[in-house]
Amino acid sequence: MSFFGKILSKLGFGDQAAGASGASAPATPTASPTPAASSPAAPAAGQATAAPATASAAPAARAIAVVDVVAQLESRAQVKLQKLNWRTSIVDLLKLLDLESTLDARKALAVELGCPADKMADSVQMNTWLHKTVLQKLAANGGNVPAELLD
Repeated sequence: MSFFGKILSKLGFGDQAAGASGASAPATPTASPTPAASSPAAPAAGQATAAPATASAAPAARAIAVVDVVAQLESRAQVKLQKLNWRTSIVDLLKLLDLESTLDARKALAVELGCPADKMADSVQMNTWLHKTVLQKLAANGGNVPAELLD
């Protein structure tokens, strides 16, 4: 798994997709027996019940796909003993996710995300670029990240 893939996983991006698939699959078998049980009594009522269930399941699956990145990180920050400023520091963001935050790890992440060579030569510039880019990529992958964190 890529380093950025680990970040996505820690924030539940992969879990949300699996959860949406898992939630949709059980909902269909559960919905099928209900109309079948209703069918002998009232076929029209069973069909009418199945249509709203399907319509309500689709929006729920879409809603699950969005990950509230800020809520996830704030929740993690509340239980940490160390005060971590994930909003401005890539090191603190990685620590909050219990990922390696060493310079070598950050360089590997920067290379993976395509950091320009001139920024790689200066760790402060690289860290600034990396923090902004990670948040932008989280947003691009379906994360709910406020605009003020993306600038």
